[in-house]
Amino acid sequence: MNQSQNKSQVTKNVLLAIGGGIAAYKSADLIRRLKERGFDVRVVMSQSAKEFITPLTLQALSGYPVASDLLDPAAEAAMGHIELARWADLVVVAPATANLIARINAGMADELITTTCLATEAPVVICPAMNQQMYRNQATQDNLANLTKRGLTIWGPASGSQACGEVGPGRMQEPLEIALQVEQFFAPKLLQGKSILLTAGPTREAIDPVRYISNHSSGKMGFAIAAAAAAMGADVILVAGPVHLPTPSGVKRIDVESTQDMLSAVMQHVDTHDIFIGCAAVADYRIDQVAEDKIKKSAQDMQLALVRNPDILATVASHKPRPFTVGFAAETKDVEHYAKDKLIRKKLDMIAANDVSNPAQGFNTEQNALKVIWANGQQDLPTTDKQILAGQLLTLIADQLALLKDDK
Repeated sequence: MNQSQNKSQVTKNVLLAIGGGIAAYKSADLIRRLKERGFDVRVVMSQSAKEFITPLTLQALSGYPVASDLLDPAAEAAMGHIELARWADLVVVAPATANLIARINAGMADELITTTCLATEAPVVICPAMNQQMYRNQATQDNLANLTKRGLTIWGPASGSQACGEVGPGRMQEPLEIALQVEQFFAPKLLQGKSILLTAGPTREAIDPVRYISNHSSGKMGFAIAAAAAAMGADVILVAGPVHLPTPSGVKRIDVESTQDMLSAVMQHVDTHDIFIGCAAVADYRIDQVAEDKIKKSAQDMQLALVRNPDILATVASHKPRPFTVGFAAETKDVEHYAKDKLIRKKLDMIAANDVSNPAQGFNTEQNALKVIWANGQQDLPTTDKQILAGQLLTLIADQLALLKDDK
């Protein structure tokens, strides 16, 4: 049986705990996103969260009464926190304010959210949301580090403009991103015990100390694959070119600049990995002689001599011992033709091709579509969110690995 068809259909229970921050307004969309994916959602909220969004709104979306009182006469034995703690398969605290994080870390049981976190045996996820300076404060960093040591999971925060007018880390992740991570959390562990080495993002080839050659790759597809692989049970090392993306939970990250830097990092680790996925959009050429000083604008024309960069995919595919090697092909025309040629020419096990001429998918977008090809088959993965697509691609890889194992 195809492993992608062997997923559990049991509905999972997600308890959403909403703290009192401006990001509480996102909780309505988060409930909708979770229910779209088949989760049963119940809500607990702090008293201060009611100042930002009403319990009636959340009740209408979740289909359940919203709990906010620690001792609720309407609950069984007036202990709603115990009922909810037993009901949950996963507790997601979003938004988790600096105050709420501090009280969860202190083990306090002075209101419903903190008490439920203490009483539950379910995994607890913290989604920080606060002013950037509050997030950077050492007290908050210590609290988050301590919660991680205890086994709680931290998702985010994102970085960007904030309601206070400041810019920096501290934004709660977007509802869709959190919902996708919940979906991945419950995904079958098809890659349990496997180790994956993958590359993502662009590379930069220096021209002089201030200029370089690069491309439009955002790294989003590779980072989505890394996150999905970790959620599916794999040990993951991500070799990333220069991108501004947070490291996925459970992933070891190595940052590099040039194609040669990326190759060096890959070859240092390739021997100990079962799977290699080359998702990076590496520069095929580099400057023959990099200028030591900034090149001055002194002539109407300029010529730069380029030399070929090493081929990371082909190098890995020819390495002994050889991991299961998956390449990517970003094409603008004849996608299938060029992808099949690359698969054969570089002796890959699988290739995932996408049409980057389509502005709705590929570089710098949240969605993508892939044509996945292997020696004796292929499958089209239609346009969807990159995080969903990553899980679909990894399921195909797991299927092929299982078939190879059966053939031995």
